[in-house]
Formats: sequence, C-alpha cells, structure tokens
Amino acid sequence: MEQMLTIGRIVNTHGVKGEVRVLPSTDDIKRFGKLKEIVVQNRTESIKEIETVRYHKNFVLLKFKGIDNMDDAELLKNSTLKINRKDALPLGQDEYYQCDLYGLKVVTEEGRDLGKLVDILVTGSNDVYVVRNTEKEILIPAIKQCILKIDLEKGEMLVQLLEGLED
Repeated sequence: MEQMLTIGRIVNTHGVKGEVRVLPSTDDIKRFGKLKEIVVQNRTESIKEIETVRYHKNFVLLKFKGIDNMDDAELLKNSTLKINRKDALPLGQDEYYQCDLYGLKVVTEEGRDLGKLVDILVTGSNDVYVVRNTEKEILIPAIKQCILKIDLEKGEMLVQLLEGLED
C-alpha cells in the first residue's frame, strides 16, 4: 500500500499574494482545513507549511508560508499535493482509498478471473471500475449489486456481473 496519498493538484495561481488554486482529488475538500503542512511534488518533493485555506467554487485556495507573490506560486503550478496515510481521514465501513484498488484481481462469484482493475472513472452517481485482461475491457459500476467483497490483503475484488456488462 502506498504510504503517501494524493489529495489534489495545483492547477494555477490565484491573485498576486502567492495563493495557489488546487483541484482536489478527495471526497471531502474541507479536509484541507485540517492540515498544517502538505507534501508538494513536482520535479522535487518538499514539505510546505499551510498558512491559509479558502474555498472557491470547486477549488481550494492555499497560501503557503514563504510563498508571498505570484512568481513564487507560479513555480508550484502542476504540482501534486500529497499527505501521509496516517494523516488521512478515517474511512467508513466498505470505503477504500482509490489508490489501494488499482491492480486488484477481479473475479466473479463463480471464480472466473476477469482481469485486473486498471482505472477508476469518477461519474456523477457512482464510480466505474475499468477491468482489463488480455482479451477485453469491462466496465463495472461500483455499486453494492456488483461489488460483493474487496479483500485488500488477498489483492482481490469479488464481483457479480449484471446482465449486459460483458457485451
């Protein structure tokens, strides 16, 4: 399991005082308000202390200590923001970090190997798991009717395919 979790990406600067605009990749954007520092990863990796957090539309506006103008903030553009797994919000029952699902072997109730989970499509209503083997790709909705069990220790996802999913 990855020890560092990605929670967003700096997509632009905001204003002239060193703020950056972050596109969050976490379900709860308010989680940024609970952080004191964050790992900023671009060509190098550095820990930045968070001075202020604001929310604007679907973005998070961050101001880092020591980044006080637009030119300094511009250098952080396209950086990935990460936190240590121990600092992540706790998960509820049947909740998983997306990064832990990639590479899981996907099998049916009958024991048929469908392939590996290679991508997760985030849609309006529910995520969709992209499962690929050497012959084809299957899209499986992440709903209780289809996803019966996820066993991270075993590296396996047990699924029930609804009619028409393999066509």
